[in-house]
Amino acid sequence: MNTIGTIFRLTSFGESHGKAIGGVIDGFPAGIAIDTDFIQQELNRRRPGQSAITTARKEADAVEFLSGIYDGVSTGCPIGFCVWNTNQHSNDYDNMKDVFRPSHADYTYTQKYGIRDHRGGGRSSARETVARVVAGALAKLALRQVGIRITAFTSQVGPYQLDKDYTHYDLSTIESNPVRCPDPELARQMADYIYRIKGEGNTIGGVISCVIQGCPVGLGSPVFGKLHADLGSAMLSINAVKGFEYGQGFGNMERKGSEQNDIFYNDNGRIALRTNRSGGIQGGISNGEDIYFRVAFKPVATVLMEQPTVDKDGNETILKARGRHDPCVLPRAVPIVEAMAAITLLDHYLLDKATRL
Repeated sequence: MNTIGTIFRLTSFGESHGKAIGGVIDGFPAGIAIDTDFIQQELNRRRPGQSAITTARKEADAVEFLSGIYDGVSTGCPIGFCVWNTNQHSNDYDNMKDVFRPSHADYTYTQKYGIRDHRGGGRSSARETVARVVAGALAKLALRQVGIRITAFTSQVGPYQLDKDYTHYDLSTIESNPVRCPDPELARQMADYIYRIKGEGNTIGGVISCVIQGCPVGLGSPVFGKLHADLGSAMLSINAVKGFEYGQGFGNMERKGSEQNDIFYNDNGRIALRTNRSGGIQGGISNGEDIYFRVAFKPVATVLMEQPTVDKDGNETILKARGRHDPCVLPRAVPIVEAMAAITLLDHYLLDKATRL
């Protein structure tokens, strides 16, 4: 399954060490001004080699649009695009050709398909998310026109985590540090910790939080197609994601219903909520408040240290991986989380418009 969406649909293609990563987007509205500089900026936030705490792979990640845009405006036709791979070091993966990396997709992919591209993980590589970021950037451009804004940030790396919710931080500052955390001092501690982990040849995980502001009431469906379910599905499709929670999630399970409920009140003729513990979604449908959620990322499976494993014939062996890998995916995953949120929100917005006059 390489397609996501119902009306706004992305089909992605390409492998980590193939010629290109790309996609075809269908259902994108006509008449949207396409800011190619913004799209490239979003790719730059995701690309490798941007700091000392990311993979050393160097890629320009320059997007080339092939169709669906004329004179800087979307035409309503399918938008095809490519991002060409230019800096593969495929020989780095020769010692992994017949060996399964612990906790990686090598084993399951081989068992399912009987063949795999071992170079960089092939289709199971996080490089596939390039296509998602392009589609997400386009979705953001469309959502801007209806006042929907999406901001993600790193809220935890290993033991270092923010101790307040997003309303206590200036989210406009996240691009001021390589970790993309809105607390400058904590960001410094996170970066130092990631750098130490990298020096050990090891990896570390953490949490990305995301806030969607300006979402209208009514997106989502009450049974199948719940907005939070589709957001969760989108987030869990990202490489290394192990968990998703929205609103208060697991954090307030000791509260009683009377303590947890969001109370309605009349705000000068407008129905409003005194709190937002629901996270902007009730009954699977957006309620007009900020939507907020958290996404848990595991440590990268490929570690640059010796680990026991087996080869394709089941023989026990020792693997020491080579190559260029992120010691922590969190900094580069921030724009990916935003992209998947934008893809999901635009699809639900278009679905809402299609289901009522």
